[in-house]
Amino acid sequence: MLRTLTAVACATLTLSAAIAKPHEATISADLTQTGPQINKDIYGQFAEHLGRGIYEGLWVGKDSDIPNTKGFRNDVISALKDIKVPLVRWPGGCFADEYHWRDGIGAAEERPVKVNTHWGGVEETNAVGTHEFFDLVELLGADAYVNGNLGSGSVREMAEWMEYMTSDKNSTLANERRANGREEPWDIAYFGIGNESWGCGGHMRPQYYVDLYRQYATFMKAPPGKRPKLVGSGGHTEDTEWTDVLSANIDRDMDGISYHFYTLPTSEWSKKGHATDFDNTMWFKTLERTLRIDKYIADNIAVLDENDPDGELGFYVDEWGTWYDAEEGREPGFLYQQNTLRDAVVAAVNFNIFHHYAERVHMTNIAQMVNVLQAMILTDGAEMLKTPTYHVYGMYKVFQDATAIPFTITTSKYSQGNESVPAITASIAKGEDGKLYIALVNLDPAEEATISLDLKGMKVSSLNGQILTADNITDKNTFAKKNVVKPAEFSADADDLTLPAKSIVVAELVK
Repeated sequence: MLRTLTAVACATLTLSAAIAKPHEATISADLTQTGPQINKDIYGQFAEHLGRGIYEGLWVGKDSDIPNTKGFRNDVISALKDIKVPLVRWPGGCFADEYHWRDGIGAAEERPVKVNTHWGGVEETNAVGTHEFFDLVELLGADAYVNGNLGSGSVREMAEWMEYMTSDKNSTLANERRANGREEPWDIAYFGIGNESWGCGGHMRPQYYVDLYRQYATFMKAPPGKRPKLVGSGGHTEDTEWTDVLSANIDRDMDGISYHFYTLPTSEWSKKGHATDFDNTMWFKTLERTLRIDKYIADNIAVLDENDPDGELGFYVDEWGTWYDAEEGREPGFLYQQNTLRDAVVAAVNFNIFHHYAERVHMTNIAQMVNVLQAMILTDGAEMLKTPTYHVYGMYKVFQDATAIPFTITTSKYSQGNESVPAITASIAKGEDGKLYIALVNLDPAEEATISLDLKGMKVSSLNGQILTADNITDKNTFAKKNVVKPAEFSADADDLTLPAKSIVVAELVK
């Protein structure tokens, strides 16, 4: 079992930041030992009907001058395929609990136009519905995570949607799907019964939600081999009550519990902080905030270990990422934000934490894929760019379905005032290709780090891979300069390994 990065760093700390300039860290591992599989779905994405995420970002329509396939932008699809997107969650988020699936099937010109009351009060044309979503995941080669409407829907509505999507019989619903252009049923990897039921999904108590979940799940029927994993709507931030109540009272038809946590630099929703105009203090606060998820996951898993000792339930962080104040002059409800080197470091730190808890954390979804919050891609008309976060996903794709290797890390602290966090976080795993990979993140924006590798089971001579860093903490990719922050080649001797300030390295361990 891997040991908690933050807890171990504090417990086994041997050097103080005041003494160690540059930082020093020692990573010890027996490379012949193995831990749990790092599920590919940890690298899942989120596409909600929100702002320009789907419309303009992914979907431009079949008649658009922007090159597309089945209405989806070729440039965006190609870029997402390059980072091996394994899973897409749709249609929300808060939008899911106001979404009625029948609005999104049939002839596009006959679909009702609704109002997206959660995100900007804009018109929702329903141009992208069930068939279009499955076109998207098939174009990406990804799996589907569909979120059902518990908040304003009905048991019948949800059950009929499942039949429409998965039935291979000669039923009226299956034949309606066929008439709408899809002969074979679709595969669904996960199906969420509600979203944020403690908030926008109905402001429920977990005890009330449990009864609704048991009722709805009873009627979520699919043919053999077509049943998705069913996901209960769980808690957020430091809360463990939802995990406790759900895992203690739902004893069937639930495969995992969702969890949400957002990185706000200030930890205040009323004034979260600016996406691109920040200093070293806000850099530190952002990383300190994002590292809290380590304890929050550990606390929830402790509850699961008590209520579900056989480990049957997964813990799904199906919304996470940075969230800043809306940019001036933009619709606040569209949640568009730029993406800097800081966001890349946040992503890598979270991946290392998710890997550590891979025995329970089988799936996560960053919020969100295109043009919303911590996006992979930003678009402007026919133009698109890849964000620093996109590049981290590309570097870390070698960890999809890899086997974690247990390790310990002793690291100096990155401090500010009376607060401190580990200067270095890491992951080690054996990839599906049989190669050994290490990921290293230096959180300090000013100081480099000397890394000592104490590795048994294989004589490692060098590291070869990629590094992501930039001259400034606020550096970003823009439509005028798209490649300011991008990976570069990285190589180092195993016994002479230095990690530059504010950098991310993913490399193969070479004999």
